[in-house]
Amino acid sequence: KFFYHCNFSPDLAIDIFFLQLKPKKGKKHDRHRASGDLEQHRHKKRGRFNDIVQGKSHFKAIFFLTSSYFSGQCNPNPCLNNGVCKEKEAKKFKCDCPKPFKGRKCQRAPKICKRGKCGRGECVLTSNPPFYECKCKEPFQPPDCRIALCELNPCRNGGECIRDGNDFDCKCPPGYRGRFCHVGPDDCYVDDGESYRGNVSETDEGDECLYWNSHFILQNGVDPFNTFENEDGLGHHNFCRNPDGDVMPWCFFRRGRKLLWDHCDVTECPVPTELPFSKCGRSEPKKAITRIFGGLKVAPGAIPWQVSLQTRQKNTNQPFRHICGGVLIASCWVLTAGHCIEQRKDMQVVMGSLSLNTEDEHEQTVDVEETIVHQNYRETPSAVYNDIALLKLQGTNGVCANETQFVRTACLPDGQLPDGRECTISGWGATETSDYGSNHLLEANVLLISQEKCSEPQIYGRVLDYTMFCAGHLQGGVDSCQGDSGGPLTCKQNNTNVVYGLVSWGDQCGRKNKPGVYTRVTNYLDWIRSTVQAQSA
Repeated sequence: KFFYHCNFSPDLAIDIFFLQLKPKKGKKHDRHRASGDLEQHRHKKRGRFNDIVQGKSHFKAIFFLTSSYFSGQCNPNPCLNNGVCKEKEAKKFKCDCPKPFKGRKCQRAPKICKRGKCGRGECVLTSNPPFYECKCKEPFQPPDCRIALCELNPCRNGGECIRDGNDFDCKCPPGYRGRFCHVGPDDCYVDDGESYRGNVSETDEGDECLYWNSHFILQNGVDPFNTFENEDGLGHHNFCRNPDGDVMPWCFFRRGRKLLWDHCDVTECPVPTELPFSKCGRSEPKKAITRIFGGLKVAPGAIPWQVSLQTRQKNTNQPFRHICGGVLIASCWVLTAGHCIEQRKDMQVVMGSLSLNTEDEHEQTVDVEETIVHQNYRETPSAVYNDIALLKLQGTNGVCANETQFVRTACLPDGQLPDGRECTISGWGATETSDYGSNHLLEANVLLISQEKCSEPQIYGRVLDYTMFCAGHLQGGVDSCQGDSGGPLTCKQNNTNVVYGLVSWGDQCGRKNKPGVYTRVTNYLDWIRSTVQAQSA
């Protein structure tokens, strides 16, 4: 380890720590990526500091900038270990250090972690009495990391503990590896591993990683939590991470009194081959915008599952016209409202388009081959029941719609959502400025309203049943309207967009105490799946 302190002016200084990486002998990186790429990166990294280290060793350089030139003595905070910085006169500062840390920058701590303090474990400093904690290496247990080998099986995922003199080995089941069989078959990193949150805690050559808050790291002047730009993923653990933009995950390890670092024994994830429409509920809007009835225009790609259901007189050359919305749930299947189906007319769906009066280069138009209305669909003067239908699209070899950024499927929900959840409605229906609908797709946010509230006499009373629900705002203003029927009400569930409801009916548009009523899709999951499966067989 080398340390340099460079004063550029009374206001500006840089502390540089160089941590030496132990030399690699015949090291191969076949498991990670092409060895030539990795070596090229390492030569590039060494080249940054040729004037200092002459490219003869591997180093990781860590910079600490101390500057009042930019924003004062206390910004950034020069105090380590959560010390509180207070500015003083004459461009000086003072650090109020939490126990047990001391020193001008709270960099020193009493030698609590003496050799043998934690048996077969790692001593970690804390800010609460007794100011240390033992992080035990399996199979040793707190508080002092002393226990007979294999007395408690340290091997995870069904691994078998086998004694080997004063040590032990874990015999792992197929697919698992690591000293404790703790690394699963899907434990891998993508790109440079910045997002890696796996369980590997060993370097390429088998050295066990230090905890990121290890006293040995801190006493060598390195505080990972204050040093690296991306501290996400660091914590009171010793799993490999890449917080500084290296080529792959790495960790610190100890060799006697030396603090070293190395890349980890982590495999690179294989590049997945996705089938069309294999993932649902994902949107990639071209441009986010900050803000149907009371709704806003939709950015291209923001609601890629929205379709326009259009009809014309059968066997004529009349133009198709928009009558309802719908939602794409598979390449050849669209979900819509039962009351949208007109049996004696030609039907088509238009996907990927935002505008009804102009052709869009991203739009796809597909004929409807068959309509399937729910067998218990019925209309009454006050409500519509079981208001749901499936449209089977016309395709070739099982392919109808083609997946693009602008045409994708919404997921089906896997359970009920809580009342009060904010969801999104979309459509080309009537707006406050146009009774005949909008040419541009609109969206608005609505809240799920409890069944009990919506069944109150002043709202919809007894006509509501368990196959439907209300959403909107009881004060009025935001609602779905004519022309939006059959369109989706989508909600976030498990980080994907699910079609939770279909626009069904309501009492006019945007009225106080008259929210929109939607078909409850969760009530029809078995019907949807069985119908699609039977028609696809």
